Order: sequence, then structure tokens, then C-alpha cells
Amino acid sequence: MISDYHMHTSFSGDSTADPHDMADRAISLGMKSICITDHMDTDSEEPEFILDTGRYLPYMERLRKEYEGRLDIRIGVEIGMQTALAGRHCEYVKQYPFDFVIASLHLVYGKDPYFPETFAGREDREVYRAYLESLLENLKAFHEYQVVGHIDYVVRYGAHKAEQYGYTEYADILDAILRRVIEDGRGIEVNTAGLQKGLGFPNPHYDVIRRYRQLGGEIVTVGSDAHAPEQIGSNFCLIEDFLREAGFRYRTEFKDRVPVFIQL
Repeated sequence: MISDYHMHTSFSGDSTADPHDMADRAISLGMKSICITDHMDTDSEEPEFILDTGRYLPYMERLRKEYEGRLDIRIGVEIGMQTALAGRHCEYVKQYPFDFVIASLHLVYGKDPYFPETFAGREDREVYRAYLESLLENLKAFHEYQVVGHIDYVVRYGAHKAEQYGYTEYADILDAILRRVIEDGRGIEVNTAGLQKGLGFPNPHYDVIRRYRQLGGEIVTVGSDAHAPEQIGSNFCLIEDFLREAGFRYRTEFKDRVPVFIQL
């Protein structure tokens, strides 16, 4: 099975998963490698979303050695981007030997769209565009990453989900995001949590992934965004054939922040 390159453990404030249970589940699914990418939101009001890196890295190194020969465990991090914190995030990433860095945006109007009040008094499309515009500004400011995470994450939480969302309506800003990623030599992830949450598509939308390939994008990772063992590899069976159909010849893994291309 495709390696899962986006998962969270009890080192993230929104997961209670034991890293051993995540590794064991990956092995049971036939995965050869995984990357654990716990959250780092450096100015979070909730301390549990600030990664205890000094404890995280030694723990994951021990886990990697424990599973050597059974599962290749890569050590990653998911950075919660904010333009004002880009410099701090760059220094943080350079300071530690991560294999893989996901750059994600979890805020719009200063709030996570997970909370319904983010949409209060606004049409979904207004919030979606504000989120995508903010994502582009963050990608202009922050470059120390390998892939941008769940590009249209905000759509998961809209009052009407995808009724006010599609590539065509947001083509201007989505193309700008994708071109920026490609010009910077970075990639995107296919995050299957959108399928888990009933959107009918991963994040980003299938049409956005196709457009990325049309524009020349080649670096693509696949992640479940799992916060529990049973979510690992969710809907991955749908993704490999789709990527081939969209024109990709390879999926990507990372080690020491260097891409490893795996033929589809």
C-alpha cells in the first residue's frame, strides 16, 4: 500500500494515538514506510498544539530503531503557517533534522474554520476565498517545507461544503497557489481526510490535483491525516489509479527532506 505521509499521534494536541499503535496498523496494511507529522503551531493559545520537539525527536528516533527492518519510520512535522511567524518557522525547521515538513494553513480570520463561528454571517464562498488568498500569502513568506497540506481544508467545514466550491470558481487564486508551489520546487499532498469527512473528494479537490499536473507539478505525497490507527491509509485504494489517470508517473516520499520518487 502507498506510504502514509500525514499522521498524528499523542504528540499532537488533537490526538491520543500511541505511536506504536500507528506503526503497527501501518504494518498490518502492508505499508513499507510512514511519516509521522505531528502539529507545530508556535503561537497556539492551547499549549498542547506546541510540539515538544525536545521530547518528540528522541522518542521518534527510538521508535524508528525499534521498527527497523519491519517499517521505515520517517520523522516529520506539520507547521501551522501564519505570515507573521514565517521567520520563526524557518529557523525552527532549520534547527531540527526532520525528514519531511508539511506547510498547512489552519486559520482564516484568525480562527480555525473547524469552529462554526468562523462562518457566522458569511457565505461559504467568502470564507473559502479569504482562506485561499491567505494561503497564497503564507506560501510567499514561508519556503522551508516539502509539500503544502490539504490546500482546500476550509471546505471541510463550510455550512454547505462543496456547494459553493469548485476549481472553476477559484481558478485565479488556485492557479496562483499551484504556480507558486511549482516555482519554489515544492509539492502538494493528496489528503484523503476530505473523503473521510464526506466531501466526495480529497483535499485538494480532484480537479485541483489535475490542474497541478497540467501546470507541470510532479511532487505529490499521499496522507490520511490520521489521528487514530483505524484512519491510516483511508481511501488510499482510490488514489493510486487517480494519480495515474491525472498524468502522474510517480508518487513522492521524503527522507532528510530529499524527495524519493516511487513509480506508480
